[in-house]
Amino acid sequence: MAARLFKEKGYSAVTMRDIAQAMDIKAASLYNHIKSKQEILILIVIEIAEEFTNTMLQIVNAEENAIQKIEKVIQLHIDITLRNSDALACLNNDWMHLAEAELAYFIKMREQYEENFRTIIAKGIADGEIKNLNIEVIIFSTLSTLRTLYLWYGKKKSLQAATIKSDMTQVLLQGMV
Repeated sequence: MAARLFKEKGYSAVTMRDIAQAMDIKAASLYNHIKSKQEILILIVIEIAEEFTNTMLQIVNAEENAIQKIEKVIQLHIDITLRNSDALACLNNDWMHLAEAELAYFIKMREQYEENFRTIIAKGIADGEIKNLNIEVIIFSTLSTLRTLYLWYGKKKSLQAATIKSDMTQVLLQGMV
C-alpha cells in the first residue's frame, strides 16, 4: 500500500496519515507497528535491491554463456516488475530518500549489480557472443529499459507475461532488425 502511494505521490509528499488512511486504520495504530515512513521505505527498497543483487550474483556465477545470463537478468527485471511494479517504482524513484547507512548499503548493492552485469557483457564480447560495442552503451540501454519497465507495464497490463518476456528478451538481445 505504501509503495503505491510513494509511486503515485512521491515519497516526500506521502504522510504516515496517508498510509494509515489507505490501509483503513488510524495513524496511531500504524505507529504501533511502524516507527516512521523511513522504516517503510527501507523495507521496500532494500528488500528489492537485495533480491536483484543476490539473484545477479547467482546469475554471474552460473555455468552458462553470456547470452543465457543476460536472458536471466532480463527475466529477473520482468518478473519483479510483474509481481510488484509499485515497489520497483519506489526503488527507482525514492532510493535517494534512504537514511545515510541504508543509502550507502543501497548504493553499494547497485554498484555491485552493475559491475556484475558489466562482467557478463565483457565476457560475452570476449567470447564473440555479443557484438563488440561499447559496454557502457549496452549496459545503459538495457538497464534503462528494464528499470523503467514499470512505467510502461502499468499502461499495458493486458499483455501476457509470456509475451512480454519473450518479445522483450528478443528485442533487447537482437534488436528490431
